[in-house]
Amino acid sequence: MRLARPRWSGTLAVKAAVFITVMCCALAALLGVLVHVSVTHQTVGEARDLALSRLEEATTAFEAGDTLGLGAAVDPPGLPAALRRLAVAGKRGTMVAEHRGRPTMWAAGPADGERALAVAVDYRQSARTIEALDNAILWSSVLAIGATLLVGAFAVTRVTRRLHATARVARRISAGDLDARVDDPRTKDPTRPQDEVAVVAVALDSMASSLQGKLLSEQRFTADVAHELRTPLTGLHAAAELLPPGRPTELVRDRVAALRTLTEDLLEISRLDTGRERLELDTESLEAVARRVVRAAGSPGATPGAGTGTEVRVVRDALVETDRRRLERVLGNLVANARLHGRAPVVLTVNGPVVTVRDHGDGYPEYLTAHGPQRFRTEGGAKGHGLGLTIAAGQAEVLGARLTFANAPDGGAVAALTLPHTPPAGAGPRDGTTSSTGDALPDGAA
Repeated sequence: MRLARPRWSGTLAVKAAVFITVMCCALAALLGVLVHVSVTHQTVGEARDLALSRLEEATTAFEAGDTLGLGAAVDPPGLPAALRRLAVAGKRGTMVAEHRGRPTMWAAGPADGERALAVAVDYRQSARTIEALDNAILWSSVLAIGATLLVGAFAVTRVTRRLHATARVARRISAGDLDARVDDPRTKDPTRPQDEVAVVAVALDSMASSLQGKLLSEQRFTADVAHELRTPLTGLHAAAELLPPGRPTELVRDRVAALRTLTEDLLEISRLDTGRERLELDTESLEAVARRVVRAAGSPGATPGAGTGTEVRVVRDALVETDRRRLERVLGNLVANARLHGRAPVVLTVNGPVVTVRDHGDGYPEYLTAHGPQRFRTEGGAKGHGLGLTIAAGQAEVLGARLTFANAPDGGAVAALTLPHTPPAGAGPRDGTTSSTGDALPDGAA
């Protein structure tokens, strides 16, 4: 079983810390080895030279028959066997070995062909010098690595902090806040060298400004078109009402009404785009709101009890503090969309602060469930202009609610509106069950 790596292990700060640590350790090890080899070579060389000079003096005394100096002897006990064989063979050599529990530098040479003349020099001071040097290298390396890590962490943290700030601004922009800017202070001074993070910040701010300008231009265009159409449409509607009764008149009035509805939708979208909508809060029962929405929607030509109406199901009612007009607008658009694009039965369910609208049609298109509704976009030649769900999503955002779109596993589109559940003091949701026959309101029921 493969264990998942923690998310923090992939951050830039951790990667930089690991890289700095590895490089510092490698550099410290390289320098330590070089210094150790150099000092050890020098120390051993000095001890070897001392031992060989004493061996030279002892050889001279041995050949003259004089008393050997201190530490010199013929075939002394403890002489390494390899060094003795070298001396018996007529050569001189040195070797460091343990003798009587302490390090000793041996120097040996030939004595009389069968024996070896050797000198022992105390090597403890040299060994202590090398050991002290190794300890100094180790601790200095640890201190150097620690100091480098602290300085590196400080430098990397400053960079990552700026990167995180840039990422937060990017997320705010993607969420719709086009006023968000990085405003990196390094970009304010043109004489200051610009690093890569500053370049990214400038590019993000420029993109946000350009996007905001284009969006504002589109919003102004939408609002201007809607306002300009409103006046002639009012006159056209009045003229249509003066036409004599008949099928042509009905067709004209129907198209005028559709055009007026489209114009009003565009005006509502333009108001939502400005982000200046204000709520008129009141405490509302979601069950009552749902029933009003279904009654207001109606369904000309539907037969009550025929299974083609909109049914209200109350699992659990809830009292919420919200703007009733906007809430009814959201639910009304969801019900209208379900009737227009889905298939009966359409079910509006109240379950606490969550209200769902479901039909039994082909479901929402893939782009809508992935990215949300898009104005003037429909799939498969469907009727409408794609504004109903766009307005529902905008009004839900004003209400502080969450509106999601999904497809049921067994078919049909499901829109779920989750409202902030803040009942007044002393009130609370009342439990209920699926509504009975009297609770189901078929289309067109009063």
